[in-house]
Amino acid sequence: MMKRAEKEAVIANIKTDIEAAKAIFLTNLIGVEANDAVAIRKGVRDAQGKMVVTRNTLFRKAAEGTTVEKMLADLKGPHALAFAFEDAAAVAKCLKEAGEDHEVVDFKGGFLNGEELTKAQVIELASLPSRDEMLGTLLATFNAPISALARVLFAIQEQKESGAEPAPAEAAAEEAPAAEAAPAEAEVAPVAEEEKKDGEE
Repeated sequence: MMKRAEKEAVIANIKTDIEAAKAIFLTNLIGVEANDAVAIRKGVRDAQGKMVVTRNTLFRKAAEGTTVEKMLADLKGPHALAFAFEDAAAVAKCLKEAGEDHEVVDFKGGFLNGEELTKAQVIELASLPSRDEMLGTLLATFNAPISALARVLFAIQEQKESGAEPAPAEAAAEEAPAAEAAPAEAEVAPVAEEEKKDGEE
């Protein structure tokens, strides 16, 4: 049996987590084998979250005066709270995947940025890509043109080191004589005309 001081400490910790979390999910871990429960907790922790299992009365007292007070007011049966401090989608996804292997791990409600979510909305949130997944996709998109540019720059650098001129410079060099030839040809016409006039005189 928990002592009064222990209960107060649990209540205080849960209240702190409620106030700090970006998202809170009402679920359950009771009935899950110890090793699997540890794995689920680790998955949530790796997603910058936290799982708490305690008595419903302590959940209720900790929620008093907070945004989740209504959700935790009349709990019946075993429950657990999952807190997401950074990536709500990642924590929700972790619980969703755990629920695929363990029936008792399901969504009973949730809050995101102070707004209450229905069970369907929590499931939809769990289907979204996590922040890490989105960043990975974004980086892959950026890396494609960057890789191509890097290859071009490397090729130019190799040409310079070998003493060969880059292709654009060669093209410019070829165009220069052609451009100089045009005025020379234009100068021939006046000279020919002068010679013709001298002959007629």
